[in-house]
Amino acid sequence: MKIPLAANMAMAVAAALPVAAIAETENFDRAAAGSLPAGWISGVTGRGTPKWQVIADPTAPSAPHVLNQSGSGTFPWAVKQGVVLADGYVETRFKSISGKEDQAGGVVWRWQGTNTYYVARANANEDNVSLYYTTGGSRTTIKYVNAPVPRNVWHTLRVEFNGSSIRVIFNGKTCIEADDTHIREPGAVGLWTKADSVTSFDDFSFGTKSEGK
Repeated sequence: MKIPLAANMAMAVAAALPVAAIAETENFDRAAAGSLPAGWISGVTGRGTPKWQVIADPTAPSAPHVLNQSGSGTFPWAVKQGVVLADGYVETRFKSISGKEDQAGGVVWRWQGTNTYYVARANANEDNVSLYYTTGGSRTTIKYVNAPVPRNVWHTLRVEFNGSSIRVIFNGKTCIEADDTHIREPGAVGLWTKADSVTSFDDFSFGTKSEGK
């Protein structure tokens, strides 16, 4: 999916203006079940048919609703529209439910379009946490670490980013610190899965100040 010209122009204008501090959390509870929340778009890097929709989950950290991905694709994503961040943080609670090929949940930031963004993810199939950049639709590993990611358990994944500095925090513990300059431009934030991962997300938050939510 390509960002419309108007959206590209909006990103350029936003990048040139002073940025007011923001902090927002979305728990999907006001969204209607069976569809994407208002203000979100979804798609896939590569091929496939993702299925992002709000569903009920009584186990959710902030019940009753979560955002769930149950389709399949190379790298399915869902992005919050109207958000353009260069530096700040993005965080989510997620639960890996199933998947024969993969069982991943992640966050994206500096999202320029379906083929260009940063992503950090935790994988219950591999028991690790990884940091990547995606350009030209191709994903490249920056760093990964081993970490237990049990299925059907709610986890917290947070990324703080400032200039070239990136810090990935999993369940309250810093597990990756890296420097990377492949994507410098401000962009959108959102959620990510891989292959046939069935994953639920709750309490999605983002902001311009990495020291607070």
